[in-house]
Amino acid sequence: MFRWMVLSMVVIPALEIWILLETGRLIGGWQTFALIVVMGFVGAYLAKREGRRVLEYARGELARGVIPTSSILDGICIFAGGLLMLTPGFLSDVLGIVLVFPATRFLFKGMLLKFIQRKIDSGQFRLYR
Repeated sequence: MFRWMVLSMVVIPALEIWILLETGRLIGGWQTFALIVVMGFVGAYLAKREGRRVLEYARGELARGVIPTSSILDGICIFAGGLLMLTPGFLSDVLGIVLVFPATRFLFKGMLLKFIQRKIDSGQFRLYR
């Protein structure tokens, strides 16, 4: 697992830089910079809007006495997506948008739920009071 993390911390930023340089070569440096800044603001706005929706839904579930498990998973996905959209780079922006939009978020929610379930079943994930 550690090898994959180190590899991804080298390969992904290198790929992001290459895409930024190629985009700058195609459309110009200032236009690429403006696109990155606009994507950051749009990402922050979308994450804030979706986060508020999920928070209100979770409050409604809690008021009915239901544990908001789906809302918690949504919140994790929105938080991760918001962070990805605030970082400069087009790959991270695309992944962030996929995590924030409700229509595509369900793909990651299922994977996240399976990951957490595997960790709990194997005893690697513990909850403390």
